[in-house]
Amino acid sequence: MKLNEIKDNEGASKDRIRVGRGIGSGKGKTGGRGVKGQKARSGVAINGFEGGQMPIYRRLPKRGFNNIFSSDFVVVSLGRIQAAIDAKKLDASATIDAASLKAAGVIRRVKDGVRVLADGELSAKVTIEVAGASKAAVEKIEKAGGSIKLLAAAAAE
Repeated sequence: MKLNEIKDNEGASKDRIRVGRGIGSGKGKTGGRGVKGQKARSGVAINGFEGGQMPIYRRLPKRGFNNIFSSDFVVVSLGRIQAAIDAKKLDASATIDAASLKAAGVIRRVKDGVRVLADGELSAKVTIEVAGASKAAVEKIEKAGGSIKLLAAAAAE
């Protein structure tokens, strides 16, 4: 076999449909767009438009309140931390903080801080330094012989 003899398998590639090339092509005249109207033209932008009727996003009342000052914590369970320690991604003897959790791939981004929850079991003796933790998580960490330090950012809450 030579380089100039190489070709695709049968049916591996398909020619694109050239629309608007005469009625004999099967995709001529309207080019597969149906008949007339706004959608037959280019530049259609009718998302949420209801033909002049008052759209649903204006018919329904506004509700609630969005606090722009609220903290957005990344949630990590104790079971997830233990799994990372077992997989040798986290060092149990070193202090576990947001940076080490990110480096180990436990979390993707830090956001406003990390909050530890009590899901799962923790058997390793660890020192954790995070923005927040649930009471049950603190109990489990101390029961395993570890300690937890909450950062000042979370103490303001």
